[in-house]
Amino acid sequence: MSSGLYNLHKSNFDKTLDLKKLKPYGDTMNDGKVQTSFTLPVEDNERGEEAARLLAKKMGLDEPNVAFHTALDKNFTFYVVYGSCVHTIDYEDIHVLTVESDVMGMEEVNEYIKEHFGRKLVFVGASTGTDAHTVGIDAIMNRKGFAGHYGLERYEMIEAYNLGSQVENEDFIKKAVELKADVLLVSQTVTQKDIHIQNLTNLIELLEAEGLRNKFIVLCGGPRITHELAKELGYDAGFGPGKFAEDCASFAITEMVNRGLGK
Repeated sequence: MSSGLYNLHKSNFDKTLDLKKLKPYGDTMNDGKVQTSFTLPVEDNERGEEAARLLAKKMGLDEPNVAFHTALDKNFTFYVVYGSCVHTIDYEDIHVLTVESDVMGMEEVNEYIKEHFGRKLVFVGASTGTDAHTVGIDAIMNRKGFAGHYGLERYEMIEAYNLGSQVENEDFIKKAVELKADVLLVSQTVTQKDIHIQNLTNLIELLEAEGLRNKFIVLCGGPRITHELAKELGYDAGFGPGKFAEDCASFAITEMVNRGLGK
């Protein structure tokens, strides 16, 4: 391509960014380029490939192209499809409820607790209900933590009790009262049929029924948990993927001080 044609080609690229009509970015601004993948319960042949392309078009992709397909077995095929998204969103109209607290490191948390409480705080956590997954609660509670972030058991000024998984809400509350807990941490991983919503709601209802809700800072977390959802369900805060012990501890101790629960 000659330099003149090349410069003309470049000048035709859309360089404008309109946050009220936001589209995906691939090679150039507003080209809408995206990649999606899915499996269809059909044989790996031309008919299945066309089905994948047409489905992508119905999803809102312009000029979809099946870039890759492979048989998973005789009657199932995996597809990777490229195309340009025709939809836009108004980015400026998006408002997300987030946890508003400065995140302190482990030593800062310890010093803050010494200064504002003069005693160790008790954190009790569990995967409640029928949820048998412990990875999330272990990442927050256990000494070794996760991804280089130490768990609450390592904090000098925190007594951390990890009750494990499949802890019934009634038993969780009973143990929290017995341990004179300051903070309750609830982990929920299983989300089929919104079972996490039911379980989280039940815990708050039980606390309220027993007149205990205001005695604790109550936090929940998990892969489908957002702060907005947690607040809707009656929790003080919610922590999703990418959050660690220091996020939970920082919020909990500053919230306690904000409520006048310090020394």
